Amino acid sequence: MGGAPESLSWNGKLSRLVCRGASEQSGPFSLSEISHHMTSVDLTGFQTPGRGRGVLDVFNHGYLLRLLIRKGTATRYRNSVLGWTWSYVKPAAQFFIYYFVMGVVLQFHRDVENFAIYLFAGVVAINLFNEAFGNATHSIVDNRALVRKIYLPRELFPISTIIIALIHFLPQVAILLLACILVGWTPTFLSLGAFVIGLVIVLMMSLGLGLLFGALNVRYRDAQNFVEIIRMLSTWASPVLYTIAMVQATLPEWAFRIYMLNPLTTAVELFHYAFWAPTTTTPTDTLAPSIVGDVFLSLGICAVLIVIGQIVFRRFERSFAQDL
Repeated sequence: MGGAPESLSWNGKLSRLVCRGASEQSGPFSLSEISHHMTSVDLTGFQTPGRGRGVLDVFNHGYLLRLLIRKGTATRYRNSVLGWTWSYVKPAAQFFIYYFVMGVVLQFHRDVENFAIYLFAGVVAINLFNEAFGNATHSIVDNRALVRKIYLPRELFPISTIIIALIHFLPQVAILLLACILVGWTPTFLSLGAFVIGLVIVLMMSLGLGLLFGALNVRYRDAQNFVEIIRMLSTWASPVLYTIAMVQATLPEWAFRIYMLNPLTTAVELFHYAFWAPTTTTPTDTLAPSIVGDVFLSLGICAVLIVIGQIVFRRFERSFAQDL
């Protein structure tokens, strides 16, 4: 065996110190030396849940994000006969039901020019929100196996599901564009800009609420019931099945301003401005009167929702593995 080596590991030195009575001056290995070895351990590769940079950490894990997106898109319609065709069938069925009730039975198509385009533009915006918000809420629970076994930025899960919802949103936009072109729609910088801003508002609101309720849903499963209520109300609390002019004519001014605080209302109106307004002769009669101010207000509200959602998410993130 030979003599003792000149340098011992930290564990070996600690064991010798304990055997000698743990006195600071007992033997050649002092507490100050051991403290030096403890502080010299490189911990830069370790992260404590709930103490990262939140959503910003997702940008450093692009490979994992792409894997989660591919997994979500590949398994969405697994063992399905129609597959991705359902991305067209479900919104089409929803549109025809709404059009029959609101357009034919209630005769809205007489008061709103190209009511079918008006209706479908609002439907695709709300469908994106409902799918993105709902998926983000269940994302942590659905990936419980990964959350329990390894640590990675948990924000990857809600963000990946929102991106998946955006991918499934594209076929609906393709159908909407085709319908708009058939009735004489031509793109302009203003219409394209309105579409992009409306899309950003929907995604920001989905992310903020998704982080908030996604974290709450891990510990309190009642949260998913509140989510279903919000998703149900989203269609009726925004000018999808009716025009903003009807709301303004019915509500007093103060109540109308509260109604306009809903970012989805602004997003739906931006979709109307992008796709429906260029196909009509008098679009100002049915669009929001102060859309520019409402855009900035909605972006601010969505930013606040993201901050609140991130704070709550980080607060509950530390106990995800135990609660699942």
